[in-house]
Formats: sequence, C-alpha cells, structure tokens
Amino acid sequence: MRRNDGRLDALDLPLIKRLPAPIRENLLKHAIEHQVSPGAILFEQGHPPNFQHVVVAGSVQLIGRSAQREVLIEVVRAPELVIPAAVVMNAPYLMRARVPEPSRILLIHGEVFRDAIADEPLLAREVIRSLAGQFRRMVRQVKNLKLRSATERVGHYVLTLSNRQGTPHRAILPYEKNLIASELGLARESFSRALSMLRASGVVVRGETIVIADPKRLAAEFERDPFIDDEGFKDSDRS
Repeated sequence: MRRNDGRLDALDLPLIKRLPAPIRENLLKHAIEHQVSPGAILFEQGHPPNFQHVVVAGSVQLIGRSAQREVLIEVVRAPELVIPAAVVMNAPYLMRARVPEPSRILLIHGEVFRDAIADEPLLAREVIRSLAGQFRRMVRQVKNLKLRSATERVGHYVLTLSNRQGTPHRAILPYEKNLIASELGLARESFSRALSMLRASGVVVRGETIVIADPKRLAAEFERDPFIDDEGFKDSDRS
C-alpha cells in the first residue's frame, strides 16, 4: 500500500510484497521501521549484522574507513537492501553505513531473515537479485576507476547526476565535494581541478550547482559506455 503522502510503504518493497502472506507477516513481525535523521550511523564496519536494513525512502552511504581516512564506496537508495552479503553470511560489515538525508529504514531481524531465505525460494531469489545488482555496480565502479582519467570520471559523473535529477542544464551536488571525490577515487584537489578542466566543455561550477551550457556537447565529449555507466540512465542492473 501507499502512504497518504504518496511515498513508498514497507509493504510495497519488492522484497516484501511478492512473498506468501505467512512469510511476509513473520518478517514484518520481527521488523522495525525507523525514521532516520541525516548524519545517523546505522552500523560501523566490523559490527555484526544483527539486522537486514532495507531502504524504504531516502538513501544510505556506505563508507570505507582506515586509521587515516574514509572514502565513500557506494550510495544505496530505496528500495534496496543494505549490504545483504554480510547478513546472509552472518559476517562482520566491511563498511560503515551513514544516512545523508531524512530516510526511512526497515530493520528485519538478521536470524529471522536468514531462516526465511532458507525456507522461501521467492525471498531467496529477491536476495540473489539484490546481490547480483550490487556486484555488477561494483564491477562498473572498478572499471570507471581503472579505465578513465580524473577528468573523464568527473565528466561522466556530472552527466549521470544531471540525468538522474532530470535537469539537462544543471546538476546539484548531492553531498560534500570531498565525499564525491572519494567516490570517484580522487583527492578533493584533483576533483576541483577536473571540474575546472570541464570549463572548456561549457561546464561552470557555482557553489553546489553545476551549470551545463550545452548538454548535447557534453554528452558527445563524454560518451556513455553501457558497460561502465548505469546509475541515472535507468539501467536494468539497478534492482
């Protein structure tokens, strides 16, 4: 069902709505839905996966950390599972999960979730689909990092962001520039330098807004590769 404000309800999640009623009811009986504020930490890397987190609305940033720094690995958006591999394997998380915007998160008890996967093929298929989609996105990310220069990465990022936001002539940076830079495998200075290089392509940075003078020209200069670029282009890999 839908909420009165039109937003997705937990019962509309692909993970939930296709299940037989007894399995669905048992999962939800052992679940809690939270309204989460920006900046909240869902879990730290190294923590045991006590719950399967599902993004009902909003998003979750997955952060890799070392003693010296932290980098943004991926952003999980509704209606996806957050690191299901750790929950399925009952192994410690390899990343921290942080909420960057007002979000709603469904927490399903980990042991109940694993038992349901073992008992219900439909749920197992949904989890496999989620794992496969996340694996393919990770491969695309690695290819983007290894096959493209800094300027190419930033140019494609701007195009993807503009496409996702539905505004061909501009893109609004979704979070801090240092996090975006880390997601693209760059230092903050290298990210700023690459943005400056895009001025020759008609791209102007105004605070958190990136103005694109000629979207067709930019798209021609940074041609989409279907085997690297997915997010923002309605690619079928995103579950």
